[in-house]
Amino acid sequence: MGEDEELVVSAMAINVTIPEPLRWTDSRRGQTFRLDTLNVRMLPTGHLAVKAYGRPVEGGRGAYTSFTVPDRPELVALVEAAADRAGALWAAHRGLG
Repeated sequence: MGEDEELVVSAMAINVTIPEPLRWTDSRRGQTFRLDTLNVRMLPTGHLAVKAYGRPVEGGRGAYTSFTVPDRPELVALVEAAADRAGALWAAHRGLG
């Protein structure tokens, strides 16, 4: 890229496994889901947005469905720590394989 060109990054997102003690269940359309993964995105403002994903507790081939993350201090801390860790990993990248 030339000096006069601005590099546009359109998305920055990470997936984070929710530690077992922090997982929770939620319901949608009469089905209970166990939330086990967070998807954290960095917005253009620099703020973070997060959704939780999980599968039906009954098992089967249910969809991997997103849910709002509860405003719990331990989950906020997990999201912030994951973003910090991801930033450090990105900053230390070693280029293409």
